[in-house]
Amino acid sequence: MKLTNKTIHRLKQKYGKWVLITGATSGIGKELALKFGEAGFNMVITGRREQLLNDLSSELFDQHRVEVIHACNHLPIGIAVLNAGFGTSGKFIDADIKQEVNLLDLNCKSLLILTHHFANKMKEQSQKGAIVLMSSMVAFQGVPNAANYAASKAYVQSLGEALAIELKEEGVDILNAAPGPVKSGFSERANMKMDMSLKPEDVGCPSFLP
Repeated sequence: MKLTNKTIHRLKQKYGKWVLITGATSGIGKELALKFGEAGFNMVITGRREQLLNDLSSELFDQHRVEVIHACNHLPIGIAVLNAGFGTSGKFIDADIKQEVNLLDLNCKSLLILTHHFANKMKEQSQKGAIVLMSSMVAFQGVPNAANYAASKAYVQSLGEALAIELKEEGVDILNAAPGPVKSGFSERANMKMDMSLKPEDVGCPSFLP
C-alpha cells in the first residue's frame, strides 16, 4: 500500500524527515524502509545477515547498538522503528542457552537502551518524535515451545504500553506493533512452521503512526 500525499505530509510535519529502522534487511523492517524511502524520508537503516545470527554474541549486539547511537547523534531522528529481533522455538530444556540469552540481548536489552536514548533525544528536539516497538501477537500469553521468545515480546508490549502514557507529555509518541505470523526470514531462523502468514507488505505501512 503506497502512502498517500496527505499521510506523507502529516508524518513529515509532525515528526520531521529523518527515520531510523533497525532490522531493515528483511521482512517488516525492509517493507517499512521501502515505504519511507518512496515517501521521500531520509533514513538510517541497520541489519544483520540472518545466517550469522547464531554466531553473534551479546558483545556484538552491544557494539552494534553503540554504532547506531553514534551514527545518529548528529541527526534529528523523528521516527525510530526498533524492529530488530529474532525468535527461537522448541523445548526450553533442550535449548542452546547462549542463543536464548542472545535473544534477550537483542529483543529486550538493546531495545530498552535504544528506546531510552531516542526518547531523550526526541524530547530535546523541536518537533515531536515517535518510537515504534515491535511486539507480537504472542506477547499476550505464554507460548509453549516458544517460551523465551514470547516472554521477550511480552516485555516489549508491557514497556510500550507504559511508555505511551509516560512519554506523551514529553512530546514522544510510542506505538506497539503486534503482528501475527509474517512471511519473512523469521520463521526459518526460528524453525517455526507458521500457517496463514501475512506478507510483509500487509503489515509494514507507516500510516499506522498516530
